[in-house]
Amino acid sequence: MARYIGPKSRIARRFGEAIFGPDKVLSKKNYAPGQHGNNRRKKSSEYGLMLAEKQKAKYTYGVLERQFRNLFEKASKKSGVTGEILLQLLESRLDNVVFRLGIAPTRAAARQLVSHKHIVVDGQVVNIPSYSVRPGQIVAVREKAKSLEVIDAALAGFNHSKYPWIEWDENVKGGKFLHMPERADIPENIKEQMIVELYSK
Repeated sequence: MARYIGPKSRIARRFGEAIFGPDKVLSKKNYAPGQHGNNRRKKSSEYGLMLAEKQKAKYTYGVLERQFRNLFEKASKKSGVTGEILLQLLESRLDNVVFRLGIAPTRAAARQLVSHKHIVVDGQVVNIPSYSVRPGQIVAVREKAKSLEVIDAALAGFNHSKYPWIEWDENVKGGKFLHMPERADIPENIKEQMIVELYSK
């Protein structure tokens, strides 16, 4: 599956946010990348701001343009607030649920665990990161992968009560996806309405 594999600190600096997780470079250089990044004046049109918000959402969830467009079209066909539904669809991706459960430290690491068949959904191995988890389904670590150091390290000290739409079960080393998250419970700093306006142009 195609995905962004370029320099992550550069992208984080472009948005001024650690969208891929803790970033040592961003903490030292909190300005745009490039030779004149520190002197560059931030001037952007309304369209530029909307485009930047869409790009930030894509990079945050590790989704490419076609996938993102498909998710938006799916969200726009559902009844409700399109922007919020879009975020809910992104949050219900299997790689994101694995990340939210604390099984992996980043979404990229979660994507790798899924691709390498270390994750099961309702007891069945699923190796498609974009798989849409439905309410009531249980996402867990595969039995033979439960001893992986990378998983133990990620879970160490993780607060499983952070996300009210997921219920952790230590016995299965996984959790149940209870329901779609409310917008107030999604911590990502994304102005989803700007994305809706961009695609509506």
